Amino acid sequence: MDISTKRHSLSHIMAQAVKALYGNDVKMAIWPDIDTGFYYDFDFSGIEFKEEDLKILEKKMKQIIKQNQKFEQYDLSFEDAKDYLSSQWEEYKVEMAEELFAKWHKTISFYKNIMQNGESSFIDMCSGPHVDNTNKIDANSFTLEKIAGAYWKWDASRKMLTRIYGLAFDTKEELDAHVKMLEEAKKRDHRILGKKLKLFTISDLVWAWLPLIQPAGMIIRKEIENYLWDLHKRHGYHRVCTPHLAKEDLYVTSGHAGHYLEDMFSVWGGTSKEKFYVKPMNCPHHMQIFADNQFSYRDMPVRYFEPATVYRDEKTGQLSGLTRVRAITQDDGHLFCRVTQIKEEVKLITDIIKEFYTTMGLINDYWVSLSVRDDEDRSKYLGSDDVWVQAEWALEEAAKANNLPYKRMPGEAAFYGPKLDFMFKDCIGREWQLATIQCDFNLPERFKLSFTNEAWEEERPVVIHRAISGSLERFMGIIIEHFAGAFPLWMSPRQVNIVPVAENFEEYAKSLNMRLKELDIRSDIDLSSDSFNKKIRNGETSKYNYIVIIWEQEVANNTVSIRNVRTKEQSTLSFEEFISKLNTEIKEKSL
Repeated sequence: MDISTKRHSLSHIMAQAVKALYGNDVKMAIWPDIDTGFYYDFDFSGIEFKEEDLKILEKKMKQIIKQNQKFEQYDLSFEDAKDYLSSQWEEYKVEMAEELFAKWHKTISFYKNIMQNGESSFIDMCSGPHVDNTNKIDANSFTLEKIAGAYWKWDASRKMLTRIYGLAFDTKEELDAHVKMLEEAKKRDHRILGKKLKLFTISDLVWAWLPLIQPAGMIIRKEIENYLWDLHKRHGYHRVCTPHLAKEDLYVTSGHAGHYLEDMFSVWGGTSKEKFYVKPMNCPHHMQIFADNQFSYRDMPVRYFEPATVYRDEKTGQLSGLTRVRAITQDDGHLFCRVTQIKEEVKLITDIIKEFYTTMGLINDYWVSLSVRDDEDRSKYLGSDDVWVQAEWALEEAAKANNLPYKRMPGEAAFYGPKLDFMFKDCIGREWQLATIQCDFNLPERFKLSFTNEAWEEERPVVIHRAISGSLERFMGIIIEHFAGAFPLWMSPRQVNIVPVAENFEEYAKSLNMRLKELDIRSDIDLSSDSFNKKIRNGETSKYNYIVIIWEQEVANNTVSIRNVRTKEQSTLSFEEFISKLNTEIKEKSL
């Protein structure tokens, strides 16, 4: 049995259980299966549904499963479907039926559950598929996880519904493993660690979705940004800088005004009275930089790099800590090349991606989504069919040539072109879409970009959009959880904490602290009145990489007693040996 079919069937069973427990005053909305299970949105119409009610609901679902109810599909004409749903006061289903009919002009599919005595126990509008019988589902392989608020159709102007999430897997063992992973994820929650370690601040006065980076968090951010630039400058990239605002005309030309407007913030210019937008992407600006130069084929490819902040009106229900924000600092890059150079450029970007994620300890078991158009609805994409066929072919050929473990994913393309989205797993097995390579034949055409080829003719370049970390905010959130706040030395905001055991060792400790700072080692000294044991615990909970303990023999021998907080190893080294060890670990970016 396909796991998605099982999950979809469980969402149907959950709706049946909700109706059985709370009656027809509860209205049903959407009910998809998702990667780890399923959810269903309900309008409880004033009935209070709480987290503690999940156990009662889950018990009812298991009773339904044991009843060996049969799933039976049937179709109704649109008018009959609408009449039936209206008679049941299912206003959300009526709206969905109207939309389905307007789009497809087909009959509407329903499923009913049949008891063993032949009576119908529950009916829901659904296209399926479902399992044949409820007893095909192992009642121990699912659990109800949580509830959340969700606007109807993700529209903040519509009613807030109650979303009930369930987890479902093929076996109880898989479910238990996933629940264990979720428990570990809670311990690593970047929102909790970020507050505890003073990495970033969320201020409602500023706006909850515009995080403020604290000094310790800024160290991590700058180290990542500097590393990204090191990886790019050796490969012929040039840094550029563009403003945060642009006239509406820029986005009309780029196509964002027609395809991305609802996610953009608008600004009315003071004395000019012109309409401006806060930039949602850097690419239209980079097109202008390229256009202001006279390039020949000998200059190609031209590569720009800009770690710039852009702003997008992400939906409130999707926002979370650093991982989904409205101020997004992309490690953005755009390169302009010839069609014949696409494979080579994708290989170059892929090499950068692999090196970056190997350093971060995220390279194992990655895969790549070849995100292409949805052939059933091409209205949401810019450009002609010929351009899209060429772009998709070029990216797939590049993926093959670079031996990328890719899967073709229809409907996942950007509105201006197909892309390669790199999917990485963190240390507890969660999957994240991070790096991306996007092939674009459309923007060069819309901005009339050109260079002079060998025949002294104007030739249109191809634009490749690429981001390695995705966004610095989101990537920081991910690695805070990946490393559980205990960062590798090279990016750690707290590298060394010096703990003198007694007051008479403080001068030696101060001299070591000063020397470390002079060598750009992020060092602190604990001169508090806390007990020795508490100072050690404080250093560990603050996620220092090394705790240096100063006793009498360390002063006498010019040595340091060091404790590696991450590995728990302890050793005694001369101070110069300790410096050498730190410098080597930083230079090699050791994990």
